[in-house]
Amino acid sequence: MAIQVRQSLKGEDVVAVMSRLQQTLGVVPERIQVDNGSEFISKALDKWVYEQRVTLDFSRPGKPTDNPYIESFNGSFRGECLNVHWFLSLVDAQEKIEQ
Repeated sequence: MAIQVRQSLKGEDVVAVMSRLQQTLGVVPERIQVDNGSEFISKALDKWVYEQRVTLDFSRPGKPTDNPYIESFNGSFRGECLNVHWFLSLVDAQEKIEQ
């Protein structure tokens, strides 16, 4: 769906990506499974999900088994992309990752 390249993400970044997906796809999900990262417990995201009537389903702290698909994706993405390429900048990283 979307990958946003940043050194760190804030709730506003998540909202921007979700808003772009909403404009592109014309819909929002009913539910989003997230971990307890600061970008997901932000006021900005809380406001967006409330306005869009989306449910945030938080995994239990320290329980990656609550979110196995994304944990598996993150491991594969790191091994097959991030650890393989040399990125000159965030823009370079975004371009290479989107290819």
